[in-house]
Amino acid sequence: MKVTVEIDCTPVEARQFFGLPDVQPMQGAVMAEVERRMLAEMDRFSPETLMKSWLSFTPQSAEQASELFMNLFNRSFGGGKPQTK
Repeated sequence: MKVTVEIDCTPVEARQFFGLPDVQPMQGAVMAEVERRMLAEMDRFSPETLMKSWLSFTPQSAEQASELFMNLFNRSFGGGKPQTK
């Protein structure tokens, strides 16, 4: 024997029927806090700020960058000791 029951109700009605708590006020407060924090931290993740933080770890001159890549290339392919000036 197969029995199928179809219940047409909203999520709020289902929660009330099963005696579950109403979490909408708490969810609204949490989402407002998440939004506030995201907006406060948005400046840290702007493209300009990210580029400044990333470029602060790289050599400042083109010659230093070229030397860095040549040393990495030489080490990767067994070209011997890194070159230094």
